[in-house]
Amino acid sequence: MVTKNIMIVGVGGQGTLLTSRILGGIMTDAGYEVKLSEVHGMAQRGGSVVTYVRYGDKVAEPIVEEGQVDVLIAFERLEALRYAHFLKKDGVIIANDQRIDPMPVVMGAQEYPKDILENLQKKHKIYSIDAMAKAKELGNSRVFNNVVLGMAAKHMQFSKEEWLKIIEKTVPPKTIEINKQAFLAGYEN
Repeated sequence: MVTKNIMIVGVGGQGTLLTSRILGGIMTDAGYEVKLSEVHGMAQRGGSVVTYVRYGDKVAEPIVEEGQVDVLIAFERLEALRYAHFLKKDGVIIANDQRIDPMPVVMGAQEYPKDILENLQKKHKIYSIDAMAKAKELGNSRVFNNVVLGMAAKHMQFSKEEWLKIIEKTVPPKTIEINKQAFLAGYEN
């Protein structure tokens, strides 16, 4: 199998690392070689966080070059815009339709771009979901990342059961059920 590239982008504290561990786990269980790479910006201060997940028969290095990403999972709209240039021509964006103002916007030095997802859709295939609203419906806003992952999982070759099994193995034991519910909320959307 040719190496596939997934890029997870978000803001510090949104669960990009947990999501990369779930992705890495399902691919490892399927027998693929997997390389994960975490690139931290100002994660602890709400800055941009990027994680690469590469898998295939043989994976040379963990970093993905611009124009090589098959699936871009974005936990925030502006992060989708910021990293869309990493997509392959036929790549897909899975985006959480949420706005988190970065510090320059909070301070009034810049404006948050308008119509981000609509503008991205002119050039890329994009699927979006209001994952935070779905997570809040479930009673736990912290599981929104698994709502987004559920939507992304529909566009990958693994079964729903395989995903649920790896979530069970990866998340903290007391959060297994809520994380599975969040995944299914995105998967069945």
